[in-house]
Amino acid sequence: MTASPSYTHGTGATALLGDTIGADLDRTVATWPDREALVDVAAGRRWTYAAFAADVERLAHALLASGVAKGDRVGIWAVNCAEWALVQYATARVGAVMVNINPAYRSHEVEFVLGQAGISLLFASLSHRTSDYRGMVEEVRGRCPRLRETVYFGDPSWEAFTARGAAGRPEELRAREASLSCDDPINIQYTSGTTGFPKGATLSHHNILNNAYSVAELLAYSEQDRICVPVPFYHCFGMVMGNLAATSHGACVVVPAPSFEPGATLRAVEQERCTSLYGVPTMFIAELNLPDFAAYDLSSLRTGIMAGSSCPVEVMKRVVAEMNMAEVSICYGMTETSPVSLQTRRDDDLEHRTGTVGRVLPHLEVKVVDPATGVTRPRGTAGELCTRGYSVMLGYWNEPEKTAEAVDAGRWMHTGDLAVMREDGYVEIVGRIKDMIIRGGENIYPREIEEFLHAHPKIRDVQVVGVPHEKYGEEVLACVIPYDAADPLTLQELRAFCEDRIAHYKIPSRLRILDAFPMTVSGKVRKVELREKYATSDTTAG
Repeated sequence: MTASPSYTHGTGATALLGDTIGADLDRTVATWPDREALVDVAAGRRWTYAAFAADVERLAHALLASGVAKGDRVGIWAVNCAEWALVQYATARVGAVMVNINPAYRSHEVEFVLGQAGISLLFASLSHRTSDYRGMVEEVRGRCPRLRETVYFGDPSWEAFTARGAAGRPEELRAREASLSCDDPINIQYTSGTTGFPKGATLSHHNILNNAYSVAELLAYSEQDRICVPVPFYHCFGMVMGNLAATSHGACVVVPAPSFEPGATLRAVEQERCTSLYGVPTMFIAELNLPDFAAYDLSSLRTGIMAGSSCPVEVMKRVVAEMNMAEVSICYGMTETSPVSLQTRRDDDLEHRTGTVGRVLPHLEVKVVDPATGVTRPRGTAGELCTRGYSVMLGYWNEPEKTAEAVDAGRWMHTGDLAVMREDGYVEIVGRIKDMIIRGGENIYPREIEEFLHAHPKIRDVQVVGVPHEKYGEEVLACVIPYDAADPLTLQELRAFCEDRIAHYKIPSRLRILDAFPMTVSGKVRKVELREKYATSDTTAG
């Protein structure tokens, strides 16, 4: 019997929203004005929906008074805080395009973004850890002629700017909002490319509002939910699946800290009685491994999202069993698709919620194709995952050629991920096309080996990469963080664990013992850095 093609589409009980973000917020505020909308735990501040909407409106008036026109680019370069959310909704209300800037960027990178996006107004943190944002802005300001003004959170410049909104005329803001379309660009997010400069994925109200609403529906969010968001706002995970998912359903966003701290996250869950917790797998691993993990009361949790990278089965089992997150969901996506395309469902069994990234969202399509020919592959065979529908970005900002490389003539977004679609429509991600290891002609998917090695009692976390080999082209390197640094894994132990349990060509021939992995600010492991750093080294610890 011939396998069916790797194509599926999602149907939904609810129609797509045709609103702008401002109109959607207005509806929520009218319904639940007295419910909490936002809690900034570190700053000790709280907003009801009515108070949040009032502050958003004041900031929107300040933007108008400062000459921000529809379509102007307004940058935000900051760690998580309440002001971040206020800027997100205020820029949407006036039709400005908010440009998210990675808080980890240094002066060279921020100069590129300021110039490439044509940012005229910038909101920024003053400093965080080793980043002196004001110092870096001053360093590049002279080379960014379009930047008219910079406003710093926690600084008199913020109070002075918002004060401009006090004399705002309601009719002026209403007229601006009446001129907006839900298809207008509203957000630019720069993708973290491993080579060259990042590209600015341009997203509309329609893109991100509908994606947030759909994800929230599948999590069964209501005005009773309180979502702990330790993931960065600058990324879709925080600002779409966090903020917009909450405000589209009357839920509350709880910000535990300016950047991820495992202890602060669990304290916020306990103190604020959060029902949902977000994170990438490395965040959940850090929380579970806290020495005092068992002391936190996490009984209020019921759900959450794990996304950003592959989730090890053993980690998911612990999240369900020890964090009370029986309805936790795996989401798969990318910035260019607003971000989520696939999601597990609340009633999925453990195997589907650990072995797959779910099935297609309502109103979207996905397929798996041969990367070379573009022909749809049979179900059960690996190929490149593509997605199409309302969530696909408008394009890369001012880069039509790069847009055409990513989005084909049929409006399919090519993800660059290798995937297998099961007969039931659920999708397994088996790796990145660029991460696939080819050893002696055999295709090896690192994810498969990582899942297997997570069951080893000495391994806390593991990343598998391919490194050059004179005879086979590539060989398999396992980078391991052990549970006990005083009793690390040996290569002999690792290979003995694999022997007769996985194919011989998949067994790692090299091992590195590490204290930590190189990470992006959003919590993704930089495999490219592991490959480059250990390409020629023969030692097994570092």
